[in-house]
Amino acid sequence: MKIHATDRNGKKHELEGRDGWTVMEILRDGGLDVSAECGGACACATCHVYVAAEWYDKLKPPSEAEIDMLDMALAVEPTSRLSCQLTCGPELDGLTVTVAPE
Repeated sequence: MKIHATDRNGKKHELEGRDGWTVMEILRDGGLDVSAECGGACACATCHVYVAAEWYDKLKPPSEAEIDMLDMALAVEPTSRLSCQLTCGPELDGLTVTVAPE
């Protein structure tokens, strides 16, 4: 499965997703600047991404914990998500995200 990601400098990347891995792990291992300080525990919002509008409604809705973390994040947009809360699977093949500003 492919994950299409744009980094903070506007450079586009096509990354190979791994079933069961989080999008955060794919971005981090792909060399994108995602600090993921909490390691994916939904406790810091340092893996904040913008999901392409055409993908947002295809994702499972954010949990209350994710919504709470996004409330504390900078530059939140209507399609903001924490990439640690998005688990790769066949249904996410082609997912397009942009890493949010720090």
